Amino acid sequence: MQMCGDISKTAARSRNMAAIKSKNTSPEIAVRKLVHALGFRYRLHADDLPGKPDLVNRAKRKAIFVHGCFWHSHGSPICRRKNTPQTRLDYWGPKLQRNAMRDMKNLSALLDLGYSVLTVWECQIKDDLYLKTQIQYFWEEK
Repeated sequence: MQMCGDISKTAARSRNMAAIKSKNTSPEIAVRKLVHALGFRYRLHADDLPGKPDLVNRAKRKAIFVHGCFWHSHGSPICRRKNTPQTRLDYWGPKLQRNAMRDMKNLSALLDLGYSVLTVWECQIKDDLYLKTQIQYFWEEK
């Protein structure tokens, strides 16, 4: 009987994980709306650039990533959205470390290509003034 409960929980978790999107997430859409409202133009999901940045302006060589705090291991001590998994640490620990290492590798490759890169974290989306100031400064810097 115990096994049925575990299978049910596993199946539900699997459905939940499969439903998580990598493109057009609500934090990404919020950032896109703000960037557009500020009058800056961009392209989406540049497949030919390292890490496939969420927003790209090739003329200005600017790239913006919108990262989920959990999936990309946000390092801020005040972030409330990054939760350390309580189960299957043998899976989640290395998985999240690989994600963070891949992010660093992609950032380095974009910098080598001459791009300026901004990472917007999911937990920063709620603070409109901070986010607006951060994006405006980033987009207008030379």
